[in-house]
Amino acid sequence: MFDGRRKLTRNYKLSDRRMNLLASLKQTFGFDQFRGGQEQTIRQLVAGQSSLAIFPTGSGKSLCYQLTAMHLPHVTLVVSPLLALMKDQLEFLASKGIAAASIDSTLSGEQSQQVMADVRSGTIKILMVSVERFKNERFRQFINAVPISMLVVDEAHCISEWGHNFRPDYLKLPVYCQELNIPLVLLLTATATKKVKNDMSAKFSIRPEHIIQTGFYRENLDLTVVPVKEAEKAQSLLLQIKHQQQVFSGQGMAVGGIAGIVYVTLQFTAEKVASYLQAAGINACAYHAGFDAEKRQQIQNDFMQGSTDVVVATIAFGMGIDKSDIRFVMHYDLPKSIENYSQEIGRAGRDGQPSNCITLANLDGLNTVENFVYGDTPELSAIEYLIDNIRQESKPSRRESNVTEWELQVVGLSNASNIRQLPLKTLLVQLEMMKVIKPMYAYFAEFKYKFLQDKQTILALFEGERRDFLQAIFDTSQFKKVWGAPDFEKLFSIYNTERSRVITALDYLAEKQLIELESKKMTEVFQVHQEALHRSELAQTLHHYFVDKEEKEIKRIASLVRFFELNTCLSSNLARYFDDQNAPAQCGHCSVCRGQVAKLEYGQQAKWPEESELRRVLIGLKQQLEGKVVLSVDIQCRFLAGISVPVFTRNKVRQLPGFACCEHLRYGEIREKVMVIS
Repeated sequence: MFDGRRKLTRNYKLSDRRMNLLASLKQTFGFDQFRGGQEQTIRQLVAGQSSLAIFPTGSGKSLCYQLTAMHLPHVTLVVSPLLALMKDQLEFLASKGIAAASIDSTLSGEQSQQVMADVRSGTIKILMVSVERFKNERFRQFINAVPISMLVVDEAHCISEWGHNFRPDYLKLPVYCQELNIPLVLLLTATATKKVKNDMSAKFSIRPEHIIQTGFYRENLDLTVVPVKEAEKAQSLLLQIKHQQQVFSGQGMAVGGIAGIVYVTLQFTAEKVASYLQAAGINACAYHAGFDAEKRQQIQNDFMQGSTDVVVATIAFGMGIDKSDIRFVMHYDLPKSIENYSQEIGRAGRDGQPSNCITLANLDGLNTVENFVYGDTPELSAIEYLIDNIRQESKPSRRESNVTEWELQVVGLSNASNIRQLPLKTLLVQLEMMKVIKPMYAYFAEFKYKFLQDKQTILALFEGERRDFLQAIFDTSQFKKVWGAPDFEKLFSIYNTERSRVITALDYLAEKQLIELESKKMTEVFQVHQEALHRSELAQTLHHYFVDKEEKEIKRIASLVRFFELNTCLSSNLARYFDDQNAPAQCGHCSVCRGQVAKLEYGQQAKWPEESELRRVLIGLKQQLEGKVVLSVDIQCRFLAGISVPVFTRNKVRQLPGFACCEHLRYGEIREKVMVIS
């Protein structure tokens, strides 16, 4: 009798809670029903169960945290990888009357202070930040003092080293979550293989029964692979776009209003192809990361509003695009991986209407995709430079006895070591995992402030020790004209105060609009484990990690080629790749199901420059870098392949004759040639 009554009560509570959630859904968002997976995810979260939600692109992942946040007592902290994504989400939330804000690089000091004040007061329900924001000393101090109900990680596959967009800083999110005592976590992604899914859930201790995967297969997407020679690709693209316009105009759509995205690998290609389409009468525009932020935003706005029909873009375009009526996505060049392909075609047909995904494929661009991988593999000598830097620059900690500290600024160390910033961050994470270094804190090496109110007026607002402390800050600051820099060392010696208290005080004054505060030169501080640092095999172990990662990425590209050449249903195979076993064995709407099995080929055999020419340009490279860096085989290969590394940028190597003269050849072949002629 007792058990039955308890079950009845539990069922009533679940029913009551469901009615509350449905009421919130209708009242705030205007929807009558949840989409697949949304209700289960939200119910789990409201019940205090951390969850991983894997939904196809455009299927309403964001609603899971947006609605849940309304039912939680404190702020929901959302980590998003892209500023454009944040802005789109904030506009949507504002339209629904949900108090949300972001702290990002576009805000003025006054705007940031206002957001922080609103979060402290409980006005803000959802706060959006990038993962890099956690390195900000001022942000860490602020967020530590704020009660947080839930951490949401958008594009959560970035956490996993097995994922296609692995970002080293994401590995630290579980640690941040523990440090901030956040009781609830929601991970969101559209692309996760079984391995990535298990890796993500393990890092946040999410139980298997709290992983919600709604299915990857999308019946409205038609997948087509078209083998095409490189010389004929532009014309083929134009014919495909015109065909799409005819198809969809025949379904009652205006030709000028049919939206599409064409993905390319290189910025140069984006501009070249867009110009070709424009000359042929297509309302097209190029988009890539080389454009300034204002131009990129304008292009995106024009596309969203229908002023531009076709955007020819690198992968920089896409994550922040929530346009439901994109009728076609075409790949002019090979995508980087099956995961990238899936994410990019997922932007088509979010309104559920039929949409076409067409890949113009050959093997001529394979080397370009592979070269992106080779460019991110640090040389052994560069890794040895990093380790030597830690050994030489480590100093006894002033904060703790028997502790050695090492400081770095990423940009400077990237240039000095000739390691790109992303692999450098990956190296640091690997050193953390090997217990060689441990992150302690980050700070801005440079602070400066100027008075917005008279100094004596500010001091008169405080009494006793607080007034004396501010007086000490002002007296020890070094002023140049109107801007003053606090002297943390002097303050420590005469007032015995840590820099954290100084920054807190200056932040408070800035929040009250008594001063304007600026900070720059982010510096990260690590504790160093000297015994682990001096292991003889350390550099070799790290180099092996990168070589192994390089091999896996090259295999990932090979898997992509195999996928495009499959003789069984593309949609079914794509779904199974992402652990969806419920897709039909034959979709009936892909090129293979239509009997068109693709065979990808190379076009004309890429020609080598004469060996005498190669020797001549490599001599020019050696002269340019004389005394600045050891001219290794890899540096020569990257020069010939057109792969940019920090030492090239710093020494204007890209302008030398011969840079990228072998860009149409595969890296392994270039290496063999350099070994012969060196």
